[in-house]
Amino acid sequence: MFKVAAVVLSDDERVELERRARASTSQVRVARRARAILMCAEGVPLRQIASKVDLDQHQVGVWRRRFLARRLGGLKDAPRPGRPRRFGHDERIKMAAIATSAREPDDPVSTWTCVEVTEVLRGEGLDISVSQVWRILDAMDIDLSKVRGWINRRDDPGFWDRVRDVCGLYLSPPMNAVVLSVDEKTGIQAKQRIRPDQPARPGRLRRREFEYKRHGTAKLMAAMDVASGQVVADTIESNNAPTFITFLDMLDSTIDPKLDIHVVLDNGSSHVAKLTKAWFASHPRWHAHYTPVHASWVNQIELFFSILQRKVIRNGNFTDRDDLIDKMMKFITDYDQTAGPFAWTYAADPLKIS
Repeated sequence: MFKVAAVVLSDDERVELERRARASTSQVRVARRARAILMCAEGVPLRQIASKVDLDQHQVGVWRRRFLARRLGGLKDAPRPGRPRRFGHDERIKMAAIATSAREPDDPVSTWTCVEVTEVLRGEGLDISVSQVWRILDAMDIDLSKVRGWINRRDDPGFWDRVRDVCGLYLSPPMNAVVLSVDEKTGIQAKQRIRPDQPARPGRLRRREFEYKRHGTAKLMAAMDVASGQVVADTIESNNAPTFITFLDMLDSTIDPKLDIHVVLDNGSSHVAKLTKAWFASHPRWHAHYTPVHASWVNQIELFFSILQRKVIRNGNFTDRDDLIDKMMKFITDYDQTAGPFAWTYAADPLKIS
């Protein structure tokens, strides 16, 4: 019978793997691989390792073989196959900025199309085709063929600086620091259907009663740890500066006082109020990073709110406002048990769970 070679670590290798496994700034995949190899060296079966580090058993075997072949160098990501991207970070962000900007008031063309976006890019010296623009915007989940009432992104002289600042936090978080993404979700309606839903059947979709009762609305304030993906949330009665500061005080009291705190915020009135800025000034370990105006896609907490909307609110049935709040908070508690960070690539691709 074929016998797999044992994993024997040198003192230097063990120290380095332990550092990677426990470092708060390590990428999740790096820490997982390090923990897996450490357990392999202890003789733990691959199946047990897989369940403890949240990897597939086959993946654990792959990293074990690569470590045996190339030691620490084998734990690095292999080069991706295929042709390198022709358009980099800045070009893709520029496409998103143009496609999400408002047209000039005297422009006879009322909305952007891929053709118009391509013409602007070519006018700025970027050699790109309409089909390439469409593919890149489609990957960013930007659909120019549909319109929904909203607020266009206003011109902001500091747009690029703010985007790079926030994206830089996601890509290279500071040492000895926590990065939080914070915002509020307001106007959450507690709707109760007049009659219960009818479950799906073969050949027939799930059926839902059209009429419903309204039981008021709820407001949620939440903070997401960008490194872990875990969310802390609380319901609020008023979305104002004193309420926001109370939430910041709660976060400040629960985070290790030795760590700096970098918080990503939009430009909501409670976030830019004089009272809030005075609070930040009196708490020097807190560093506020504001997204560009009307660029919520830069703030990762919006991704969690989207998950909450799809899984709890959109199809939920709530007997009253308290029932809505209870179900949202229970979902957040359960979500945190398996939460993972969103992989921000700064390539303008949709964010994905790592």
